[in-house]
Amino acid sequence: MNSKLSTKIITLIALVATALFALGGAARSSAQTAQPTSAATKVAAPTGEPILIGVSGPITGANAQYGAQWKKGFDLALEDVNGAGGIGGRPLAYDFQDSQSKPEQSVIVAQKFVSDPRIVIELGDFSSTASMAASPIYQRGGLVQFGFTNSHPDFTKAGGDYTWSTSVTQAQASPLLADFTIKTLGFKRLAVFQITNDWGKSTLDLFALRVKELGAEIVATQAYLPDEKDFRSALTTVKGANPDAIVLVSYQADGALIAQQVREAGLTMPLVGSASLQSPDFTKLGGKAVEGTFILGEFLTTDPRPEVQTFVAKFKAKYNEEPDLFASLAYDAIILVGEAIKIGGPTREGIHSAFPKLKDVPSVVYGKVTFDVTTRRALDPKYENLIVKDGQFVFWDGKK
Repeated sequence: MNSKLSTKIITLIALVATALFALGGAARSSAQTAQPTSAATKVAAPTGEPILIGVSGPITGANAQYGAQWKKGFDLALEDVNGAGGIGGRPLAYDFQDSQSKPEQSVIVAQKFVSDPRIVIELGDFSSTASMAASPIYQRGGLVQFGFTNSHPDFTKAGGDYTWSTSVTQAQASPLLADFTIKTLGFKRLAVFQITNDWGKSTLDLFALRVKELGAEIVATQAYLPDEKDFRSALTTVKGANPDAIVLVSYQADGALIAQQVREAGLTMPLVGSASLQSPDFTKLGGKAVEGTFILGEFLTTDPRPEVQTFVAKFKAKYNEEPDLFASLAYDAIILVGEAIKIGGPTREGIHSAFPKLKDVPSVVYGKVTFDVTTRRALDPKYENLIVKDGQFVFWDGKK
């Protein structure tokens, strides 16, 4: 072949190859823009010393089911946070210590966390009683205590400016439970089962005040110990009082047990409860006995908001079950803590200074979270009128 011709052909091939490479690069660049989750745009994995959150809550004991749901929510949230590069390039992690949600144990956990300089914030405890016992320790230690399930009205007062909560308070929820029971559902003569702890007593006191204001009547009140199993004598009293409905100021396991014994006693009046019952364990343990239970709830997995459906899909893919309220609250708690660390930095004082600055933090339960800096509570909590139907919590359609 002529050498000049060969040179021209080689030059032409090089030009064509260059053009094709440029077009391919443009196509690849376009694909990365349209599909930001492609392998080419993966965020670098976080490295270095983990930013450590302390968790005080029930892993064993009567409330262990709540701790189990917490852990599922925490772990999914950590996958999201650390999958997006962590916080400032460092991974987020937690140390879950078992308090059994008992005050005497939560105090020991608080002392452990305060003395561990790696812990930058504490989450928990599950019950307000256990949390409030530990609050002064966290306050003195300069460690924020974020009680995301603590509804006692005095919780954020117990530890001063280091106690914060997104939980709906009993001062908000209890009167609304009375409104739901009396004004919405139309029941006037009520029997109440009340678990004997600070949460149960405070809930009943506030509920009873609103019941009286509305002109209804509590015809029987049955207080019970958290580990009580036999409610037959109490049900004899309830039956004699002839109520329109039974209100359960209960947790999920004891509430389910009461419901079973109510139906075994031949009582057919409706059951009413709050979000404390809003967990799959209530329907699993209660079975047919809890069908038709009315719930003033705080979250539903069928909420059409995109952030809710994304969360539910990821949760189901990971655990092969739907999230309950408590798993959802735990997920939100980690996301919110991450935002606080981004604002104030991964130190105790930095997080303390960041909490008042948090605004419109995304939340699967509440939509967006902004705090009232005076009460250190979340503004504008949401409620849902629910009913148990076919073993599921669903929106109540207004028909009894």
